[in-house]
Amino acid sequence: MIDIEHIEAGLGAKITERIMAHGETTLITTPEHIYAVLKFLRDDAQCAFTQLIDLCGVDYPERPARFEVVYHVLSMVHNARLRVKIAVPEGALVPSIVGLFDVANWLEREAFDMYGIAFSGHPDLRRLLTDYGFEGHPLRKDFPLTGHVEVRYDPAQRRVVYEPVSLPQEFRTFDFESPWEGIHSGISGDHKPPQGEGE
Repeated sequence: MIDIEHIEAGLGAKITERIMAHGETTLITTPEHIYAVLKFLRDDAQCAFTQLIDLCGVDYPERPARFEVVYHVLSMVHNARLRVKIAVPEGALVPSIVGLFDVANWLEREAFDMYGIAFSGHPDLRRLLTDYGFEGHPLRKDFPLTGHVEVRYDPAQRRVVYEPVSLPQEFRTFDFESPWEGIHSGISGDHKPPQGEGE
């Protein structure tokens, strides 16, 4: 079990809110305190959250602090999990926690690549999942579903080329019927004679 009172006593004002939902505990803190909060949770013997399971971004475009960075930590000693969240305005820097958890290296790079959340003090903050020269951040809710460019192999140039996405409407067809509703003719061998015939 998590001793929340012990955590709140140890962290004091660094924790701005505690949320209990569905049997899970979430602690809310601020970017300037995230390193100290996670260090306490890792090093304190009554906590011992020594494993960072996940670090991810969430996009809320309508909020003043557009992004959330969510940290999930695990204490194997106490068989307990805990979630820690911070709100991050667009363009703000989040302190890197690579010094606390080595696995944060790739997780912070993924949040940077997918959402554009930058981490100060990260040893190698560059894109992780998208291609070289990729424009934008694909998990932002305002990112176009088609993307900005498309990739294809050009046999004349004998290489992969990037071109702006073009979706000419005259070549697109839309069929909003399901496969079952779209069948208007009878299936062969399934014809039944009208009543009165064949009697």
